Amino acid sequence: MLTGIVGINWGDEGKGRMVDLLSSEYDVVCRYQGGNNAGHTVVNERGKFVLNLLPSGILREETVNVMGPGMVIDLKHLFGEVERLREKGVTVTPANLKISDRATICMPYHVLMDCLEEDRLADKKFGSTRRGIAPVYADKYMKKTLRMGDLFHFEAIESKLKDIIEW
Repeated sequence: MLTGIVGINWGDEGKGRMVDLLSSEYDVVCRYQGGNNAGHTVVNERGKFVLNLLPSGILREETVNVMGPGMVIDLKHLFGEVERLREKGVTVTPANLKISDRATICMPYHVLMDCLEEDRLADKKFGSTRRGIAPVYADKYMKKTLRMGDLFHFEAIESKLKDIIEW
């Protein structure tokens, strides 16, 4: 039997906690969109874990986790999150974590743009987490970004970056 559980709301609705509870019965957990602007805390028999980017199934060694094409991924944050999990004994390898080559990379300038806009808005700010999510999604839909698959083609990155910088 094939079963899917889809969280379709924004905000603190408990998706991550529910996925952790339910993932013990599933082979694959896929996060299809979002970035590290939000997060959730999972407490289980292994300890307390704060996850922002990684799917909750990552805490179960036998579960394959997918970061899907709709995600925006801050590489620095991803590496830090993986390192914190490994320090607590969680295995994160290519066997249990798959990242879509079409996921968008959140660049440092996206974070800067987000912070500058929040500062500009002052008391009218929209409540950004200052992690670049709005600017990176805007650029994604304008096709002005790098994607994870670009990291396999360094010769193409230079050309893409020149176009982005010119823009």
